[in-house]
Amino acid sequence: MADPAPHDSKTKLLDAAMRVIRARGYAATTVEDICRQAGVTKGSFFHHFKSKDELALAAAAHWNAVTGAVFETAAYRAAPDPLERVRGYVALRAELLDREVPDFTCLLGTLVQETYATHPQIRAACEAGMSAHTLPLIADIEAAKALHAPEAPWSAESLGYYIQAVLQGSFIFAKATGSADVVRSNLKHLQSHIASLFDQPPATS
Repeated sequence: MADPAPHDSKTKLLDAAMRVIRARGYAATTVEDICRQAGVTKGSFFHHFKSKDELALAAAAHWNAVTGAVFETAAYRAAPDPLERVRGYVALRAELLDREVPDFTCLLGTLVQETYATHPQIRAACEAGMSAHTLPLIADIEAAKALHAPEAPWSAESLGYYIQAVLQGSFIFAKATGSADVVRSNLKHLQSHIASLFDQPPATS
């Protein structure tokens, strides 16, 4: 099997890691699994990465870049009302469920569940990535609160992390059941909860 060009092989390995780790879990994923998914040799793997742990750190950064671009360029980002951007974020999350379970779950959430106590560098990378993803959402919530619910006692940060907790917990149930149904149901409840916080009617879907 001939390897792709060097820069292509590295990207293929990172893409493969995102897929395989979400499907199998970090501990169960082997270098051979990743190479097989990427269509490259182990020699190519060790040309780019010294170990599976080093790949995991690179895959976390790759995940942040790939998924960050999806949300940064999403149509809802252009909505003038920040509440519509918050709703748009949740709606896009629901749209992304139309695929296989490993393909809509979170690489960072998968990694940190297994490595938080044993791999401090991976845990820190996951925390940084998850928090960075949440910051734009918190900013939109803060603006929406100032506009629609300035006297509300809750904080934008608490709601932002609550939304992420609903998503991450739902992904666990999706893996347990092998279905996105529970995620869809939870997101509908989340949409209603957000509407109640802003005293707004729920968005129709």
